[in-house]
Amino acid sequence: HMTLRRQLLLVSLLLLSLPWAGCQFVREMESALRHGQEQSLQATAQAVAMILGQGEELLYPDPERRLSPADDRPLLYAHPLDAPLIVDGYGDGWEDIPAARLASATSTAPFAVSYRAATRKGVLYLLLQVEDDEVIFHNPGLSAEPNGDRLVLRTWRGQRRQEYVLATSAPGRIRADAASPLPANLDPGAIQGYWQDAEGGYNLELAIPLSYTGERLGFYLVNVGRGDRFETLGNIGPLDTAAPPWLIHSPAELQKTLAPFGEQSNHIQVVDRDNWLVADIPAQGNGRQDAAETFWLLRQLYRSILSVGDDMQLPPEAASPGRVAGAELEAAQRGQASSQRYRDAAHSDRTVLAAAAPITFDGRVAGAVVVRQSGEQYLSLTDQAFSRLLGYSLLALCAGALGLLAYASWLSWRIGRLSRAARQALKEDGALAAAFPRSAAGDEIGELSRHYADLLERLREYNNYLRTLSRKLSHELRTPIAVIQTSLENLEQSGEEQADNSIYVTRAREGLQRLNSILTAMSEANRLEESILGNSTHRVDLVPLLREVFAAYRGIYPCHELSLELEVEQAPVSAVPELIVQALDKLMDNAASFCPDGGCITLHLAAAGTHWELSVSNQGPPLPDALQEGLFDPMVSMRENASSGVHLGLGLHIVRLIVDFHHGRVKAGNLPDGDGVRVSIYLPVS
Repeated sequence: HMTLRRQLLLVSLLLLSLPWAGCQFVREMESALRHGQEQSLQATAQAVAMILGQGEELLYPDPERRLSPADDRPLLYAHPLDAPLIVDGYGDGWEDIPAARLASATSTAPFAVSYRAATRKGVLYLLLQVEDDEVIFHNPGLSAEPNGDRLVLRTWRGQRRQEYVLATSAPGRIRADAASPLPANLDPGAIQGYWQDAEGGYNLELAIPLSYTGERLGFYLVNVGRGDRFETLGNIGPLDTAAPPWLIHSPAELQKTLAPFGEQSNHIQVVDRDNWLVADIPAQGNGRQDAAETFWLLRQLYRSILSVGDDMQLPPEAASPGRVAGAELEAAQRGQASSQRYRDAAHSDRTVLAAAAPITFDGRVAGAVVVRQSGEQYLSLTDQAFSRLLGYSLLALCAGALGLLAYASWLSWRIGRLSRAARQALKEDGALAAAFPRSAAGDEIGELSRHYADLLERLREYNNYLRTLSRKLSHELRTPIAVIQTSLENLEQSGEEQADNSIYVTRAREGLQRLNSILTAMSEANRLEESILGNSTHRVDLVPLLREVFAAYRGIYPCHELSLELEVEQAPVSAVPELIVQALDKLMDNAASFCPDGGCITLHLAAAGTHWELSVSNQGPPLPDALQEGLFDPMVSMRENASSGVHLGLGLHIVRLIVDFHHGRVKAGNLPDGDGVRVSIYLPVS
């Protein structure tokens, strides 16, 4: 059952709406900050795009590349280097740079190349890792021209191509030789590097002056076979007459222009018209300083409230190394500034906002600026605010819960005290206690206690009246009885034999018998109540007891049809058999009084949960609704016609006294069809 304390404790759970409302406020604040972040990043992207739009050479050192048609040949993308690179042919320092791969589709033997490119301080670095199961070196004894495996580089300056060849007769340091006429200012010896043997082939690591390339670079490897057979592999072929593919790298002037933005906490990327990354300025601050000042558990709780949705996508992968992909970038290439929020690939519980703006030259889109920022940048701003909000909410929640709990405990204590007083007001023998505590409180509980005290006081007076009623009546009636009896005795002794005197004598004696019956019936309840206290209960089976008394009832009530219905084979109870039989006698006498001649009286026994239901039902007039509750009170009777017997309404009251002694209950009601009455006794199962 739900006590008052538990009910108020449940009501106190409504205080949980305070943290909920706070969380909703935090969500709204986060939404506003997120919108502000989008506007800020968009403004930054547009500002950078406007600066870069002032000079075409910032993105395109060779303006021809912006207007040239798309090239299907593999381009070389040179990643910018932050640290010097040692050129020794072993490939150390290239681990963070992704490789592109070309493989021969015609060779029967393995022939492929993985190549990487990087730039630093005006130098282009190349690493080619060649897969070749048979490496043939240059043999100077056969010819002065390279006759073994070799690399050919093709550049483009002054609308003319230049070719360089790199071959060696043994692993080690190599230098390029001119394979075509070169301008006087180009020294092929400036292109140098190392040739090193490797498992399954060889490595070529080169350093090339960036100015030699003319913003274009093509290469092909020559794999010499048996006899005069050879095959080539690269992004160009020996017979190509067109300009080599473009070399994509980050121009130095562009790096200088973007240098002031390097102090910001935004990650800025600049791409050309084909989404090649030409500038990459990483974020300098990650916004974790303020967040680190917040307790980690509160920060984690705050992040869980603003959890990233499962439907949020990770940043898309680019089609090839050096390129950038994204929905916001596609929109910017169409001339529309846009932003997109992604799930952070490094931290799945965080988000990254990317804003892109187009770079235009002469009204045409030539590239785009992408500015990225982690969601931690603005979430860290609200960490302390959330901590204070959570602290105040928990304080209010605890104070409210403790206040309600204290108030509930106080109310529960008062109601419990009132309940104990009400329970102790009635003693085990049925008598009322001497006094009931009256509360002086002015609230409803105090008023209820005073009403209880008034009710019990009136009940005590009524109970005392009932207890002394029979003695008072007995005292008052015995005197006239004695007078009548003396008069009758004198009349008998007078010797007069008149017929009228005989009739008077008979009537007087009948009146005396009736008065004696009244006194006997009125004192029976008191005598029974006093005699019950001296009895002790023991285990009794109701089934054989009912069969025994039923046989006697059939002889006592020959004018009625009696039936016995037993739904159980055993019905053990802890009882006094004589009192049970006396209660049944009263019920049967009551049923026979109201049942017409030839009517049916049924004695029924059945199980009713933890009790045995012992009922007597009879045909006859139904009970009035108003009488069903007080039928077992003393001095209650519904007989309308006088009869020769004495009926003071004490029979069913005696039944209730007996049932109460056995810790049972009794009730009366009409039969379902309304053609009679059923009185049921419920006795606990032993």
